[in-house]
Amino acid sequence: MPDNSGHKPTIDERLDRLTERHETLTQTVELIAAMHRDNEKQFAEIGKRFAEVGESIRALARIAEIHEHRLSGLEGGQQ
Repeated sequence: MPDNSGHKPTIDERLDRLTERHETLTQTVELIAAMHRDNEKQFAEIGKRFAEVGESIRALARIAEIHEHRLSGLEGGQQ
């Protein structure tokens, strides 16, 4: 903690500090906005991949169902 024993900052010093804080906050907001945009892109890509996986699972389920019917028919013919 700085020793401010009786030192009152001048208007210029206060404005400099405010300007520094403003610049820091601006950079932080810009960084957060960029991260948000990246996250949105990643979530969109994940959503597309989930849709593709869902389609693949449905296709595999349909193939399994067809094979099950085929095997049932073959087993029924052997009895």
